[in-house]
Amino acid sequence: MESKELSNGMKITEIDIPGVYVFETPKYRDKRGTFTVPFNLKGFKEATNFYADFVQDNLSTSKKGVLRGLHYQLKKPQGKLVRVIKGSVQDVIVDIRQKSPTFGKSFSIILSSKNNLSLWVPPGFAHGFLSLSEGTQFFYKVTNDYSPENERTLLWNDPELNIDWQISNPILSEKDDEGKVLKECTLA
Repeated sequence: MESKELSNGMKITEIDIPGVYVFETPKYRDKRGTFTVPFNLKGFKEATNFYADFVQDNLSTSKKGVLRGLHYQLKKPQGKLVRVIKGSVQDVIVDIRQKSPTFGKSFSIILSSKNNLSLWVPPGFAHGFLSLSEGTQFFYKVTNDYSPENERTLLWNDPELNIDWQISNPILSEKDDEGKVLKECTLA
């Protein structure tokens, strides 16, 4: 993975799954506190070559040990720009684009309020996260409206994916507990 610095000081790294990027936003400190620019459209387009028409911002708060995901939408897939504003998470994505050379490949990263990283998850990925601290606040921008009839859940502990969540008994919603393994999932 090679990093480059954009004109606005943001560092970007494309991981080994094409189209997925990690952003490190500079944090400026002085006697008053800190200042950062979590999102800049010009820098985002320069880095990803993707025009993201974000339609909604979401914020969730989770207890330590809560696992949300792995979620995706059919027909109305969402791209997500995700970051943590309080606490930390293990963030995981899975490439579910059937014609992709990296289909079924997962990527995991720790996002925290301290490391100031963001992850760009393009449409066509299942996404989830595990809260690693109490009261974690997870913030994300999405490129498409929530579509309950198109929402699906990939089972967080699908043995074929072999994701190391570093937890054996997370706190799950009923929907996430009943997710399907990748070979049983309906994909676009």
